[in-house]
Amino acid sequence: MATRLEQTILKNLIQNEEFTRKTLPYIKSEFFSERDEEFLFKQIREYFLKYQTPPTPEALIIDIDEQTDIDQQLLSDTTVLIREIKEDKNETPNEWLIDSTEKWCKDRAVYNGVMNSIAIIQDKKGQQGEIPDILREALSVSFDSNIGHDFIEDWDERYEFMHRDEERIPFDLELMNKITKGGLPNKTLNICMAGTGVGKSLFMCHCASSSLLQGKNVLYITMEMAEEKIAERIDANLLDISLNELQDLPKMMYEKKITRVREKTKGKLIIKEYPTATAHSGHIRHLLQELDLKRDFKPEIIFIDYLNICSSFRVRPGSNVNTYTYVKSIAEEMRGLAVEFDVPIMSATQTNRTGYVSTDVGLEDTSESFGLPATADFMFALISTEDMQELDQVMVKQLKNRYNDPTYHKRFVLGVDRAKMRLYDCEQSAQDELVDIGPVMDQTETGRRISSEKADNLKYD
Repeated sequence: MATRLEQTILKNLIQNEEFTRKTLPYIKSEFFSERDEEFLFKQIREYFLKYQTPPTPEALIIDIDEQTDIDQQLLSDTTVLIREIKEDKNETPNEWLIDSTEKWCKDRAVYNGVMNSIAIIQDKKGQQGEIPDILREALSVSFDSNIGHDFIEDWDERYEFMHRDEERIPFDLELMNKITKGGLPNKTLNICMAGTGVGKSLFMCHCASSSLLQGKNVLYITMEMAEEKIAERIDANLLDISLNELQDLPKMMYEKKITRVREKTKGKLIIKEYPTATAHSGHIRHLLQELDLKRDFKPEIIFIDYLNICSSFRVRPGSNVNTYTYVKSIAEEMRGLAVEFDVPIMSATQTNRTGYVSTDVGLEDTSESFGLPATADFMFALISTEDMQELDQVMVKQLKNRYNDPTYHKRFVLGVDRAKMRLYDCEQSAQDELVDIGPVMDQTETGRRISSEKADNLKYD
């Protein structure tokens, strides 16, 4: 009789301490389909948690015999199972066994999740709204062998981490590269904040164009403008022609310019439109899978225009949830997506009404949710005044920066060519006009309030 995987797992939980320590936290008793196997696993787990070592077959048999609250048939079947395990002298490769056990745990978790979901639907037990959480938990089963970083013992690993060449998507703007130490790292959420019409979409279209010219695969998701309008803005940027002139460009000339762009890059740019407030991270995940399957396209950076008009798969439409929770959920889901697909995500958010009319912007001006900057890795504001508009400039102000010191070039200006949807570096003289003193938020209402207090009265946690 062929040995079942379940029996092999139970055997190694008894005989292989390394395997036991790696897998026991992730195995659940309900994963076993046979009654005697489920019962034996419970005994093994109980013994290990108490004595911190795998039990011997003899110890298990003695412990089981002393139990008076189990039926004789289960006792007999479990004893036979233990003896079969003891007699099995076959060696199982440890790496294969761990991989097979992880797959088995995932399969059993999904099977149980599906069956529980069916029971909820058929028997109307529990809330049907629980089903996505049940399935999501089942699909998330994974062995994580990393139990933490030993500060003293792992110094060499830490040193190598600090001096590694981290893969980043660079900007074509000098100061943006300086403040991010070379660009946007993978697995990050990056937020551009500005009022209406200041330049959020312009900034992202420019960065998408720049990434494409670097040979990167770019995915641009729009929920505010049509795909064609975003493509038109990127056309103006890449073809070096104003939006107005673009309308009058002959087809043959347009084709020649597009051909020159194609020759400059090996990357692809996909623009996908979703209706406002309908798409969440689940839809984007499905899109990424479809693009990989149908077009062999894997993005290296994703732009989402913009975050506040996404939806959350964790919050049902129409539910009574405050904006803090809702927008923070969206941000967390998008950052999770960035981690899952190993890409940086660039998105945007609106300022609130105070921020919209202000000549300076702080984190307190985040529209709708202060939970967004709590989740983002990098966040900056775009600020425009009448004077800046006359000079074709926009100010960048750092609000949060996990890549660098946010007081380093915390404010600077970029040149703007709105006709061609482009940004460019300004001369140093333009930067010299800026006076940066004190914390990043000093010039905001909150900053001014803090600055008015005496320094020796300030306390920092």
